[in-house]
Amino acid sequence: MASLNVGNLGEYLREQRRTAQLSLRQLADAAGVSNPYLSQIERGLRKPSAEVLQQVAKALRISAETLYVRAGILDERERDELETRAVILADPSINERQKSVLLQIYASFRKENGFEDEPGGAEGSASGADAPFNADGSAADTASKPSKPSH
Repeated sequence: MASLNVGNLGEYLREQRRTAQLSLRQLADAAGVSNPYLSQIERGLRKPSAEVLQQVAKALRISAETLYVRAGILDERERDELETRAVILADPSINERQKSVLLQIYASFRKENGFEDEPGGAEGSASGADAPFNADGSAADTASKPSKPSH
């Protein structure tokens, strides 16, 4: 069987498995996949689905997004945005309104810097996501908003 372009993923998985001090069989059992299938992934002979990668990541206690990037499923910048959004949403020290405002501000800055696509989805794409904000988090008047940011 010819090696697919997932060798980097396989090597990375093997390294993570060894770091976690798990045998191939232990990881396969924990991830709910067969031992031969996991072996083929590690050797770069199989390209796993996103679901399998998520199961393996959970078993290894690592970021599924990292595996998605290694497998070519997710772009590095998309992963960074998703991880940033996840950290904001998981922060117990701020309330839901503050999280929403923070995600809107984040989306606004990304758009201003030329990153218009939002793979993170609806969390940060509220109707005023690209509007400037006041110090209290409320949307500022956008009637006089310049069409292009000055640099």
